[in-house]
Amino acid sequence: MTDYEGHCHCGGVRFRFRTPEPITKAMRCNCSICIRRGAAMSPDYVAVEILAHDTLATYQFGDHAMHHYFCRVCGIFPFSNIVAQPTRYRVNLGCVDGLDPLALPVDVIDGRAW
Repeated sequence: MTDYEGHCHCGGVRFRFRTPEPITKAMRCNCSICIRRGAAMSPDYVAVEILAHDTLATYQFGDHAMHHYFCRVCGIFPFSNIVAQPTRYRVNLGCVDGLDPLALPVDVIDGRAW
């Protein structure tokens, strides 16, 4: 298992998660919000432990199937989760300490088709 910690830009939102193996690739989605956000996300859904959340807010759109979380202070999007499966999160790899998402290969998923 590999442990990771991360945070938004201002530190108001902090979290940690664990993956079975080190993260070696990222994914991006082409839905209307993700294409504008441009974040490289965790390739798999993970269980996230939120350590600090005083500035955490959520945004939903369309069919309300996802919670898109962001920091109300700095505006950074650290993760999102599936409403029907609230323990499943995709993490913004740009928020993960010690991980360079720009150095990872990226797969694109067709979120527009959902």
